[in-house]
Amino acid sequence: MEQWYETLFENYAQKYDKECYVQGTAGECDFIEKEINFDKSLKIIDIGCGTGRHSIELTKRGYGVTGIDLSDSMLDRAKEKAKSLNLQIDFQKHDARKLPFRNEFDLAIMLCEGSFPLMETDEMNYGILKNAAVSLKTPGKFIFTTLNGLFPLFHSVKEFCKPKEEGNTICKNNTFNLMTFRDHNTAEIEDDAGKKRIIKSNERYYVPSEIAWLLKTLSFRKIDIYGAKLGAFSRNDELTTDDFEMLVIAQK
Repeated sequence: MEQWYETLFENYAQKYDKECYVQGTAGECDFIEKEINFDKSLKIIDIGCGTGRHSIELTKRGYGVTGIDLSDSMLDRAKEKAKSLNLQIDFQKHDARKLPFRNEFDLAIMLCEGSFPLMETDEMNYGILKNAAVSLKTPGKFIFTTLNGLFPLFHSVKEFCKPKEEGNTICKNNTFNLMTFRDHNTAEIEDDAGKKRIIKSNERYYVPSEIAWLLKTLSFRKIDIYGAKLGAFSRNDELTTDDFEMLVIAQK
């Protein structure tokens, strides 16, 4: 059975690149560069690379990047953009829960909910973190963003679940489950062919202590968590209840 995230990205790559939440690429790559001390000898894996925006920007800056995604449509768009810029980037189709890499990369990035935390079970989400960890060398660094579970706890459910429009997507019928920390909602989108689609999504929010514990079980020894500001990641941004996303930096 096809899952909601597979349906969403079937024919959505052109529209995806115009969404407001993907416009911070350059600033986010500035942060990534600082985190790896501008060392262009390091190998990077971009998990859930989508249309390749971080892979492409980092490659333009001289880094070697492997971009992986589950969606053919998103990967085709990524390859098309890279080709137009005369960039050689290794884009591969893989399920983030079943990566074939072992101790191959110095840095793993997984940004803008790149696969995690979209999976239908907590075990599947954990599997993505595990595969990222296994793909990394020791020492290695893992930088990712995920949904901040403190946000819905400290905002009224009525306001949090209020129908809202973001770019090409209209989200409604939000139901946040305090027992599972999952937001179930119905999203209405228009794909690249102009076809209207109704997507019933299911996303997992995590509190910082959960993320820290999961990463510790995967042998990450240092874990830092901050607020994630679009296009302006910073270690100076303490995570607050107003941050919709958190920025996680883990070191093996």
